[in-house]
Amino acid sequence: MDLSVGEIKQMLSQATDEDFAVYERSLAADTRKGVQAALRQNRKRLDALAQERARLQGMYDFEHALLSERGGRVCVGLDEVGRGPLAGPLAVGAVVLPSEPLIEGLNDSKQVKPADRERIAAQIKEQALAWTVQYIEPAEIDACGMSASLRVAFSRALKEIERAGVIPDVVLLDGNPLRLDPREINIIKGDGKSASIAAASLVAKVERDARMVELAKSYPEYDWESCKGYASAAHIAAIKQYGLTPEHRVSFCGAFLQPSLF
Repeated sequence: MDLSVGEIKQMLSQATDEDFAVYERSLAADTRKGVQAALRQNRKRLDALAQERARLQGMYDFEHALLSERGGRVCVGLDEVGRGPLAGPLAVGAVVLPSEPLIEGLNDSKQVKPADRERIAAQIKEQALAWTVQYIEPAEIDACGMSASLRVAFSRALKEIERAGVIPDVVLLDGNPLRLDPREINIIKGDGKSASIAAASLVAKVERDARMVELAKSYPEYDWESCKGYASAAHIAAIKQYGLTPEHRVSFCGAFLQPSLF
């Protein structure tokens, strides 16, 4: 190839696996350090892409195998977000995904960069056969406790999916058994194993984060646009200075309370 190092770098950066195999053979004898470095760099890039494709396919295959074992065709994944914050609701997402196309970047929401979450969540909503996010408000959490709140939220989310006309054969829940439904399968760390649970995690995370940013406009002192209701230093300092708002979980905030509340 009678190309400059810069031209070869550009070509390799856009190469698919099939193209790269051809280029790699053609450039094997090129002694320029820049060319050989570019070959190594892009081999690593393509290897990483292959690993990501395999990881993603594995998440879909995991739940296809569960469906096959149960003789079913449709599964719904459910996951919660916001169990631990001092303020804002508990959110439970539920998603029913088609078998294809695969959603690139799908993963446990905690493993997805914040800049990518909204894009992936939008793809999930566009492709899903059904999806919902159900909330349990702070007052209900205080009245009933977290365990009961989780059960109520998961039940509401499943009913909403079925109300949309999608009846799952299998109900996949992240974490420990809730025994809500005879179709329930509980998967420890399921948001990293099941495509549908990961999708539910992402949608719930994006929806709840957006809600906390909106609530922050009414309560700007509490850092919710940044901390999303969790116990950041700024949030704790604001509770000590200003007291609690109606969006706080009073039962979670005892250690930070001043005598006067509002």
